[in-house]
Amino acid sequence: MKKIIIVALMMIAVNGVFAQDAISKFFSKYQDDESFTQVTVSSKMFSLFTNMEVESPEDKEVLDAISKLKGLRILGKENTSDARKLYKEAFALIPMKEFEELMTVRDKDQDFKFLIKESGGKISELLMIMGGADDFMVMSLFGEIDLKQVSRLGKKMNVGGLEQLEKLDDKKKN
Repeated sequence: MKKIIIVALMMIAVNGVFAQDAISKFFSKYQDDESFTQVTVSSKMFSLFTNMEVESPEDKEVLDAISKLKGLRILGKENTSDARKLYKEAFALIPMKEFEELMTVRDKDQDFKFLIKESGGKISELLMIMGGADDFMVMSLFGEIDLKQVSRLGKKMNVGGLEQLEKLDDKKKN
């Protein structure tokens, strides 16, 4: 099951039509730059996953989380000298009155920032921006989002950085 999801996500590199979000300009600017890795997953793809048969309650939980998502976009660049510049550029485009900073993680030579757009107690978009010495990534996940399920989903699909969301629970307990 896990391998099927990973392979499907990696095979999808289409330019779907998505609602305007905080970093659409950034994605548009770099979408044709071949030095970037780009992954775009449409709501249709997420809905196809929900039709799969599952064997374990854990897999059922992942499918439930997926069924509420509308889209995922990831733009990344590895082994680059301009990673910090890209990080600052992406962060500067975010309309901070629409987003709330959820968490910042500084880990060795990488910075992670998680921001959410929330309305009526529901999270409609999660942004993750990561900048390191030579790596950069920005991720936009939108739909109806449960952060705990997103963290589990990220672990199952090996999406780097999403495991940092588990630290929210650690901070709440302390």
